[in-house]
Amino acid sequence: MDFNFTEEQTALQDTLRRFIAKEYGFEKRRALARSPEGFSRDIWLRFAELGVLALPFPEAFGGLNGSAVDTMVVMEAFGPGLVLEPYLATVVLCGGLLRDAGNKTQKETLLPAIASGELLMAFAHYEPDARYESNYVTTTATSAGDGWTLDGAKSVVLHGGGANRLIVSARTSGDARDAAGISLFIVDRDAAGVSVRDYPTQDGLHAAEIAFKDVRVGADALLGAKDKALPAIERALDYAIAALCAEAVGIMTALNAATLDYLKTRKQFGVPIGKFQALQHRMVDMTIAAEQARSMMYLASVKVDSPDVAERRRAVSAAKAHIGQAARYVGQQAVQLHGGMGVTDELVVSHWFKRLTTINLTFGDMDYHLGKFSDMLLAGPTAQAAPRAAAETTTVHERVG
Repeated sequence: MDFNFTEEQTALQDTLRRFIAKEYGFEKRRALARSPEGFSRDIWLRFAELGVLALPFPEAFGGLNGSAVDTMVVMEAFGPGLVLEPYLATVVLCGGLLRDAGNKTQKETLLPAIASGELLMAFAHYEPDARYESNYVTTTATSAGDGWTLDGAKSVVLHGGGANRLIVSARTSGDARDAAGISLFIVDRDAAGVSVRDYPTQDGLHAAEIAFKDVRVGADALLGAKDKALPAIERALDYAIAALCAEAVGIMTALNAATLDYLKTRKQFGVPIGKFQALQHRMVDMTIAAEQARSMMYLASVKVDSPDVAERRRAVSAAKAHIGQAARYVGQQAVQLHGGMGVTDELVVSHWFKRLTTINLTFGDMDYHLGKFSDMLLAGPTAQAAPRAAAETTTVHERVG
């Protein structure tokens, strides 16, 4: 597999790295995290000016025809700065659902508004008893005249409190765990019957518990085909997982650089502690873990665009499981090598570690995706793909400079 960044991707990567380094300092980020919304509207509009918000959308709807690899470039650059803005929720998740499932009118209306920074959206899908299962939906949508009535509750909706509109999954037929019978609806966050409880998460971002009671929406609120939303939901979640993997790799890279710098400057017994062989070995293991994670990031970003659903899901689950394991190791080692100050709020290391921990828990933790990957191997025909996936991972890593 030939994997080299294009000139445009390299330029985007450099631009975002400079922007994050200059405009997204640690102290400024801490202040933004304590603000009521938890992010900066001004920076969000700056992202729009840079074209980042339009990146994954078709050119016909105000986008730049970007791929999952382009999104990977963005999210990896966001990682070191611990960017708080709702890029994952609005652009990757909701933008992806609109791009893949929306009709022409919905795309023409909403995608340009997202690209310009005017519209913020959140995906209200997971419920308290779902345990990462994307097919578990008990929120109901009942036909009512020329529209629908929604009832139910959604949990841990990323950036749900700051969104202008929500994309809500609801069951229009079948039982709670049926694959068929799930539909998507576009709902105004301020619609009658919608109640939102916003709260900060451990990593400094925001999420919300959202309840729907007799919420009336028109027929035009239906996003995609009735009863057939699950494939689009799973594809959007896979895109989001690949994006999170890139963010995690960006954070691990920054953690390793900060830890190495600390080992070179912190002295004990009159010498830098980086001179101690035991600590050198731990630093090498951290570097290897991060580089292996980078290989899996490349694999997931390439395969998530695959028309083969099984291949896409296998690669994404493998990447999420491996990167979750690597992130835990790198984060724990970085905290330990920094000593007691590694867990203080005043040091960025603790914030990187908290974000890595939250990424591992988002859209399925390491154990969940390891189980999914194992089930796919045991299913039979896909078992032959395991050695091929491993070989592709090595090739991708070797060919990216």
